[in-house]
Amino acid sequence: MDKDSYIPKVVEWVKRKGYEQIKANLEGFEVPIAYERQNDDERFIPDVTAKLLYEKSYFEVVLKTDNPDRVVSKLRLLSMLASQKGGRLFMMAPSGHLNFAKELALKHSISGEVVKIA
Repeated sequence: MDKDSYIPKVVEWVKRKGYEQIKANLEGFEVPIAYERQNDDERFIPDVTAKLLYEKSYFEVVLKTDNPDRVVSKLRLLSMLASQKGGRLFMMAPSGHLNFAKELALKHSISGEVVKIA
């Protein structure tokens, strides 16, 4: 399965946890704001963003990849944004990708919570 097929599951998880103002990089939802890196103009669009009270959190599907550099860059950015906005970064990992997500967060000191999704 590709990353896009997991986003609806993330949206359902976010709704169950009581988050509001949900934006998702998915048809039928308002797309989250894209962030652009100035040094190389690379754009990052979060998979899902939502608010709980006044705190904005970011939810990113993390899948195994041979080249994790882009994933690490995106997760670091989202982690920084979440901390600035009083929210959290949730790294949503399907079964079989959970250890990869945990190791990535630990190895690269990414502040966030790894959550298993079905």
